[in-house]
Amino acid sequence: MHLIKFGISQQKETQLGKRFCLWVPSYNLSIRNCPCKMSRFTRKSSSELLQSERRHSRSDSAGNLSMDTFWLEVESIKESTESEPEECSLMEVKPQEEGEAEAEWLQDAGLSDLIGDHATENGNIVLLSTLTKTQAAAVQRRLDTYTRSRRKKNKPPVRDVRDIFGVVGSGETAPELGSETDRLQHRSQPSNNNQKSDVTGIPDIPSPLRGSGKEEAFSTEIAYSEQAAILLKGSFPRESRRIKDESSLPKFKIPKGRLGVTRIGDLSPQDMKKIPTLALIELTALCDVLGLELKRNKAVKRKATENKLFGVPLGTLLENDQKLFPNTKVPLILQALLSCLEKRGLDTEGILRISGSQTRIKSLEQKLESNFYSGFFHWDEVHQNDVSGLLKRFIRELPTPLLTAEYMPAFAAVQNIPDLKQRLQALNLLILILPEPNRNTLKALLEFLRLVVSREKKNKMSLWNVSTVIAPNLFMHKGLPNKIPEGKEKQLAEGAADIVRMMIHYQDLLWTVASFLVAQVRKLNESSSRKYQFYDKRIKNLLRKIHTDKEKSEKNHAESSKIVKVQASLFLKDSLEVHLNNGTKAADVLRQFQKHLCQNGWNIVNAVNLIKCNGSVESTNLLLYEVGGNISERCLDPDTYLLDLYHVNPHAEWIIRQSPSFPRTL
Repeated sequence: MHLIKFGISQQKETQLGKRFCLWVPSYNLSIRNCPCKMSRFTRKSSSELLQSERRHSRSDSAGNLSMDTFWLEVESIKESTESEPEECSLMEVKPQEEGEAEAEWLQDAGLSDLIGDHATENGNIVLLSTLTKTQAAAVQRRLDTYTRSRRKKNKPPVRDVRDIFGVVGSGETAPELGSETDRLQHRSQPSNNNQKSDVTGIPDIPSPLRGSGKEEAFSTEIAYSEQAAILLKGSFPRESRRIKDESSLPKFKIPKGRLGVTRIGDLSPQDMKKIPTLALIELTALCDVLGLELKRNKAVKRKATENKLFGVPLGTLLENDQKLFPNTKVPLILQALLSCLEKRGLDTEGILRISGSQTRIKSLEQKLESNFYSGFFHWDEVHQNDVSGLLKRFIRELPTPLLTAEYMPAFAAVQNIPDLKQRLQALNLLILILPEPNRNTLKALLEFLRLVVSREKKNKMSLWNVSTVIAPNLFMHKGLPNKIPEGKEKQLAEGAADIVRMMIHYQDLLWTVASFLVAQVRKLNESSSRKYQFYDKRIKNLLRKIHTDKEKSEKNHAESSKIVKVQASLFLKDSLEVHLNNGTKAADVLRQFQKHLCQNGWNIVNAVNLIKCNGSVESTNLLLYEVGGNISERCLDPDTYLLDLYHVNPHAEWIIRQSPSFPRTL
């Protein structure tokens, strides 16, 4: 794993190189232990860069967006840390032995029972039974490699993977999901090509031609890896889109299936805990199909700080903040910084790009450390450019990167995927893999950055400007090993900025839980409740049971109507009976509920403004939840077709609740 650093000038390469690196994995590059060198591109003076930046802030070239802002930010970061002590306590990353990376991956993927001296599938059969063919193939490849490494070390071999996934050509296949994915399996097989692409020679991924300027479908019903396998096997025209002009960024929309769209936050914490494991397996399968090697780094260890706010782990910050406000999901100091900038800095020209005074920023940091929690700090006295500088400093000073040390190389490697839609698929999975504190903090930051871009006419900060300023702060971290493929600095800098641009522009798309992942969670919950014991003689019984359940589900789909009861204990003692047909949506039930309240004399408009008795419902105030059965809890999309949902989860209860974000005054 090579770690890439960026430089400003060759004269200062040693100073900057020791402090910051950009994490980017290399894919079978021929470079080994290459000397660390800075960019050989001719650097401009600060005044020239500023003049150039002003030109580009008004109108970026469609063919070649400026990177001057990126290099200015790198220079600013270097200057802000020149007076700080060196942090060289980190050890060089040692190459992993064969099988070690696979063992770590299997542990991360929740399949640790398949490795070790007493390998068993007892704890993994439920998870294995939900995998698609491409996902199963990804697991099998890593088990193969791990098994070979164990045999070389003369250790007892792990269970042969053919006993788990079936022998190729024997008629035994991996367990099926019973979803749309399975109906497409005859059209695709996972790629068995183990050749990995390098950074400069990744083959184009064929994809259907899409009309520019039109809204494009971003399907989440079928696993991304299965979609990629179908495209590779098909005869679609080749298309590799690298969008330079942000005005031409295509629009994507998730087609709402019958069960609606699930956003991050719609699922209960119990179900969300299952998502990262499934997302990691799917991301690995997608990379396998695309011919990319996915590696995970070990966590970065830095010295603990005695500060209360800056240089403190996100988990520690949240633990302290939750003592004051139990439901806090984003550190209060970050919320305060963003709120200050939203109120007084959004229209400031060059906000984020123009650095504040380093002396004032350090003084501001010290005052916040002393007075933030006491409530005596006055934000009105602070210069906005100093606040934006402190915001970036907060991100950089986190003991571990916001994108995590483990998966930062994977984020950076997204740029190596030629197709834009597949890059977004990979980003979506990576965001789901992030720990919850990191994911929530990243979302808060991206929402603020989108606000900055929305005021571009006043603050002169385009989407590309903002992306090039933020990229170094997200992708550069202290004390990382500094190996670099020579001549790749500009390419990798552009790639990092492009990744940030995608996260800002497509954040609503990226913060969804794909329908195929929700289906797998349902499958996990169903199978877990049965408590299967997995051993050889029970495999066929298990599969037979799965297909029997599938047939029962198909019979249920034949029902054209159904009467169900909806609970709303906050408002009604008795449940509300609802007649479902093929066209009944969640929004219809909420309207029926509102009408029922109004007819029975409820008038709480003046009290809490939950219900409007004029035939409409405040959708932001009332929500319909699916609870129990094969899901712990899920907030329903208003466009969810409820009869279809009943067929998928007939044992669930449906409950109307007040939106968690709406203040209760009852």
